[in-house]
Amino acid sequence: MNDLRIDVSHLPTYAFGHRSLMWWGVAALMAIEGTIFALLITMYLYLKSRALEWPPGFFAPMLLWGTVNTAVLILSAVPNHLAKRAAERQDLRGLRWWLGVSIGVALVFCGVRVLEFRTLNVWWDSNAYGSIVWTLLGFHTTHLITDVIDSLALETLLFTGPMDESHFVDAAENAIYWDFVVIAWVPLYALIYLAPRLA
Repeated sequence: MNDLRIDVSHLPTYAFGHRSLMWWGVAALMAIEGTIFALLITMYLYLKSRALEWPPGFFAPMLLWGTVNTAVLILSAVPNHLAKRAAERQDLRGLRWWLGVSIGVALVFCGVRVLEFRTLNVWWDSNAYGSIVWTLLGFHTTHLITDVIDSLALETLLFTGPMDESHFVDAAENAIYWDFVVIAWVPLYALIYLAPRLA
């Protein structure tokens, strides 16, 4: 009987993009979380369609901090993209730098997010409007915080841990997830800050 074994020892143990299991895991996570965002948006629109006035009994959230945060979040896509490119080139120095800049911008965003919550003009327990607005903002904030923690862990590993090629893949996939967080915010900003002004 012929021996049909193939020697694959020369093949890399990592891959970027759709050839990576990490990419598929992140894609599945984004699909699940995107579905949750879609359900929350649907809840908001349903409540808005049932109300005689929107927002019911409260002023619309102040635009300043939500708009500032939107600009900061869109700006964060630049260092995030550069971190992803550095990871794909396996440029450790560039990855350390751009991931650090991305973390700094994300921390600024989280700080401004506190001001956003303070200027919503409604509490989560005031009525259904308050509940859905706080849920939308809270759910997005949870994504921000978890990605900042993940990025901090990666940055720590880049400076202290033993590095191998799979860590560059982790950093590239982390950047893709941050892009999801940025993109998810655009319709939420429109709902929370603009929709009450169009009612």
